[in-house]
Amino acid sequence: MSPKTYDVRTHGCQMNVHDSERLAGLLETAGYVDVNSLGADRPETADVVVLNTCAVRENADNKLYGNLGQLRPAKLRNPDMQIAVGGCLAQKDRGTIVERAPWVDVVFGTHNIGSLPVLLERARHNQQAEVEIRESLETFPSTLPTRRDSAYAGWVSISVGCNNTCTFCIVPSLRGKETDRRPGDVLAEIRALVEQGVIEVTLLGQNVNTYGVEFGDRLAFGKLLRACGEIDGLERVRFTSPHPAAFTEDVIVAMAETPNVMPSLHMPLQSGSDRVLKAMRRSYRSAKFLGIIDRVRELIPDAAITTDIIIGFPGETEEDFQGTLDVVRAARFSSAFTFQYSIRAGTPAATLPGQVPKTVVQDRYDRLIAVQEEVSWAGNRALEGTEVEVLVATGEGRKDAATHRLSGRSRDNRLVHFAVPDAAEAPRPGDLVTVGVTYGAPHHLVADSGPAGGAYRVRRTAGGDAWAALQKHGQAKPSVSLGMPAVGRPAPAPVQTACATA
Repeated sequence: MSPKTYDVRTHGCQMNVHDSERLAGLLETAGYVDVNSLGADRPETADVVVLNTCAVRENADNKLYGNLGQLRPAKLRNPDMQIAVGGCLAQKDRGTIVERAPWVDVVFGTHNIGSLPVLLERARHNQQAEVEIRESLETFPSTLPTRRDSAYAGWVSISVGCNNTCTFCIVPSLRGKETDRRPGDVLAEIRALVEQGVIEVTLLGQNVNTYGVEFGDRLAFGKLLRACGEIDGLERVRFTSPHPAAFTEDVIVAMAETPNVMPSLHMPLQSGSDRVLKAMRRSYRSAKFLGIIDRVRELIPDAAITTDIIIGFPGETEEDFQGTLDVVRAARFSSAFTFQYSIRAGTPAATLPGQVPKTVVQDRYDRLIAVQEEVSWAGNRALEGTEVEVLVATGEGRKDAATHRLSGRSRDNRLVHFAVPDAAEAPRPGDLVTVGVTYGAPHHLVADSGPAGGAYRVRRTAGGDAWAALQKHGQAKPSVSLGMPAVGRPAPAPVQTACATA
């Protein structure tokens, strides 16, 4: 009998992507096979489809129910097929998902992703939908089995949840208060990944630079970055996302002094208007934000800084918007993730007066995009003629086949498309290549100097070896790795009394 198949579909942030790796690991451990690994013979729809949802992005509800509507015909054709909905929107909407889409079998939240296999079996046995939403973290995701997407890069959660109260954000109510892992647990997981061939890790948290709040060490994040620098074989360390209000000097110094911590920083601005920042309950102002940027560039001159910006927050005036444009020009972001404000039920901002008309928001959004593109293009053009080290990746260059290029990320996380000279060694995904930049486009760099006799140097890595081993065995992704047990001193054994053994 053929094994049952699964398909995990992810929406939203890197935390969701990492959670989906855990969900895939759980399903594989339960005997399911990734439908996308079966090639041309795979069925049209998997036996289990999991939608890992986001509640932050605009039209998240419409996207979920649109996807569920598309799955309904498959469910009608095959009643044994199961549909599960997890993630932030599941945590938020709970039972209403089954009310609106009664063909859904399982709904689970952000705090109990480890329950998925049991809930699927229970729904199958009871012939009814199973909805289980926990209000607090059941088990830290790192203890669960994982099916990583990449042989050479990995996500590592250092914390889950957030203690901030930004008026536009629903994450704290869905992910809960911040829960931190012990540094030893984090470093043990990173070392295990490196042993498997991973050469780049990204440290994840809703607010990474408050890491340590749970165990009382406000300098813990900087110490963790320095400890990562002592792990042999770990080539690149990234992290996302910090909060400007908690960004301290020790972290900047740790970034500058730790060679494998990359010169890239994602620093969410949200607005350049102090009045709007106050209304957002963002506990910093534009001057402090720019001061952090200046200090980062003082100690790390080649740092590329990216950001998040919300346009059209309730009450935003043209003057407020001009303040945002001023900060964008002064900060010289390499790129920006820009969002038009949309009401999120359950957030304080949803009921604020002064909701900005859609036409005004769209106009400001277009003007912001134009300014940021000008800034990004100037920054990329300034790199023409320089050499960059690229971690070769799969899936980064959608036009690589047509352009005969390979693609990857530079140390500062810019996307680079590069040409391989005729008869030269072609790097594998996971290898590192040094190339010369010939053109800086608004959203990427082109490095075609190699075929003309310019810079082109390949360094084979353990990451490339790990990727090649997968190809040799016909695998698209690494095998499931077991979750990381807690490390450190074991808990004391319970004291036995006479009556306890009677």
